[in-house]
Amino acid sequence: MRAAVVVRPGQPPSLADRGEPTAGPGQVVVDVAAAPITPLDLLCAGGTSYFGVPETPYVPGVQGVGTVDGRAVWFPTTAGMAPGDGSMAPKALARQEDLVFLPAVDPVLVAALGLSAVAAYMTLQVGGLVAGESVVVLGCGAVGQSAIQLARLLGAGRVIAAARSASARERAVRAGADVVVPLEDVGVAGQGADLLIDPLFGEPAATAARALRPGGRWVNLGGSAGETSPVTSSTLRSKSLRLLGYTNNELTAQQRAEAVSVIARYAAEGALTVDHEVVPLADVSDVWHRTGHGRVVLAM
Repeated sequence: MRAAVVVRPGQPPSLADRGEPTAGPGQVVVDVAAAPITPLDLLCAGGTSYFGVPETPYVPGVQGVGTVDGRAVWFPTTAGMAPGDGSMAPKALARQEDLVFLPAVDPVLVAALGLSAVAAYMTLQVGGLVAGESVVVLGCGAVGQSAIQLARLLGAGRVIAAARSASARERAVRAGADVVVPLEDVGVAGQGADLLIDPLFGEPAATAARALRPGGRWVNLGGSAGETSPVTSSTLRSKSLRLLGYTNNELTAQQRAEAVSVIARYAAEGALTVDHEVVPLADVSDVWHRTGHGRVVLAM
């Protein structure tokens, strides 16, 4: 079969012949329909992640959507994090226990939402969102778009989105945020907010944290604006803020499956979406680092 293959860490994958996988104990072969290119895929294939340099050649793709015995499924893989191939091929291996069976829903949309939407959903849970509260969401990539919509679906009274670029702010408007501002204005727009969803860290997060109400919660799930943040001890102490960290890697298979099921149900109902584009698998090299068009989803 023709699959996307990373030959050398740091270089985009290219299309190459790869033998079809054979299921071992506890495994199934998935007929893949769609596989997204995610930041985790890029990080792992770049060879600079905390998982170490991946063994090459390998098929990337940490998640995908396809069918098993004719039933639609979402599935994860450990491609780039451990030896073995991932989802960017017509057929892929998955652990039976990791399969999440899906309702009647667009497989490309579920692939585009995937673990980004799971992270958005879980940070709202970890942050203890209560109906009627106000939520600040930093950034408006796949996580940010999902967090805006999910906050509303889970009962938030007001959602404030802050993003750097005009195009990202347009996405936030489409996602349904009540207030949308440039990152530098989040300190004013988010004044008195209850919960901060932060995939950026850095200066934007410090500014947003200063705007939280006393007893507010700040959930960090990324560092795309900086690995350190100039938040002061007095900011944390004077407001008795709760700073929480989140990673999908700590989810159990059951927790992840439950979150994916919620995401898929909302998607099937037309209540949750994310900007994305569909690209043939053959074009993987050309779109590997593409930005500005939403989440890229490879169609097999």
